[in-house]
Amino acid sequence: MLAQRNITLVFGGSKVGLMEDLSDSSLQACGKVIGVIPRLLYEKGIGHTGLSEMIVVETMHERKLRMNELCDGIIALPGGFGTLDECFEMITWAQLGIHQKPIALLNVKGFYDPLIQMLHHMVTHDFLKAVHRDMLIISPCLDEIMQKMEDYTAPTDGKWIR
Repeated sequence: MLAQRNITLVFGGSKVGLMEDLSDSSLQACGKVIGVIPRLLYEKGIGHTGLSEMIVVETMHERKLRMNELCDGIIALPGGFGTLDECFEMITWAQLGIHQKPIALLNVKGFYDPLIQMLHHMVTHDFLKAVHRDMLIISPCLDEIMQKMEDYTAPTDGKWIR
């Protein structure tokens, strides 16, 4: 779908897991794929070698900054700590008004249901504003996510505005 829509895939640059599968399928469909990987991981040999472009950075922080600079939106697939770290840093930056990019969770087979419940719990207990929770686009359907990302408008209510 990304290749068909002429959307460049920007990801962490590894040759493992769902992102390897996604990058390979995008490349097979003649899509452009850019990896951004910290030198430490690249030197361990887990960098994908067949990408359109590989950018090697020094730190994980630099990786997230560079990925943000290169992308127009963020979609988190099911994943582990790294996925959550990158997703939550991007949503925090959006909440603070650092960027106005859409951020989505591809909720495959309810993978993110417990996290979604936690976000509602945070709103219920006044640790998170509903407007900021609602910044996350959540769907099990990539077509729906893509449409909502195209239609996305960032809230004007910054984190520190009451």
